[in-house]
Amino acid sequence: MTTTTDVPVPAAGKAGASTAPKRRPKRERQGPAWVFLSPWVLGATVLTLLPMAVSLYLSFTDYDLFNPPRWVGLRNYVQMFTEDPRYWRSVVTTLTYVVIAVPLQLALALGVALALKSMKGGKGFYRSAFYAPSLLGASMSIALVWRAIFNDGGTVDHLLGTGGWVNKPGWALLAVALLTVWQFGAPMVIFLAGLQQIPGELYEAAAVDGAGKWRQFLSVTVPMLSPVLFFNLVLQTIQAFQVFTPAFALSAGKGGPADSTLVYTLYLYDRGFVASHMGYASAMAWVLLIVIGVVTAVLFRTSRSWVFYASEGDR
Repeated sequence: MTTTTDVPVPAAGKAGASTAPKRRPKRERQGPAWVFLSPWVLGATVLTLLPMAVSLYLSFTDYDLFNPPRWVGLRNYVQMFTEDPRYWRSVVTTLTYVVIAVPLQLALALGVALALKSMKGGKGFYRSAFYAPSLLGASMSIALVWRAIFNDGGTVDHLLGTGGWVNKPGWALLAVALLTVWQFGAPMVIFLAGLQQIPGELYEAAAVDGAGKWRQFLSVTVPMLSPVLFFNLVLQTIQAFQVFTPAFALSAGKGGPADSTLVYTLYLYDRGFVASHMGYASAMAWVLLIVIGVVTAVLFRTSRSWVFYASEGDR
């Protein structure tokens, strides 16, 4: 005779509730993340956002570093655009510098990267040697050496017999641009990394179709390297608009001769720290920020027609 004993079965919902792990509250889960992010957040707030806010306020004031700021509204901006001819000379000088320095630097960086890619040995040594100027070129000491090279009686004068470039209005800005071009190491390394990612099969297929070296460069290298070229173009353009040390050193801080090296940031420095017109200098800084943002946006917009991304296929 079989005896059946009814054993109560626990409800599925209760069993699941008793065995499922409890989720911690969202605020408790985010706590460790904010602890690790706090140094960056604090640094960005204290060293970037707060100074930017103060600078924006000062751009609407008359402030000389010694007396309390006096609110003047848009007067600094009106004076900048309508009453200051040196401001517009600095704008033209900066645009000229950007047009000269950026293409020359990128062309030299790409040329050296192509040469390094085809080398059999010693690539690491030459890569380090070509990158070194990018580490040293922004220093004041190198800029002063550059001034001595292009000064009257300097190396360039002895080799070419053209006199000192830094004392000639038509040549001084070119000397400043060449110092920037000499610092091609950073974009060169980026170009070299991009070249090494291009599949060799593409060159082999182009060679089978009868393409020479120049046609392979135009039809394979340039399209496949266009994202890297665009990246370098944006970075170097932004840096070119902010050039200061070479122009300051080569002109002894005056922007001469005849304002030929008076780039935008040098004139901003002159207005803010030499003439003590800090409100005016702050207004200039904000105009520069807006211009760089607009130029960057234009570059991104136009990139749709010439930058090729292999993962997206034909655009």
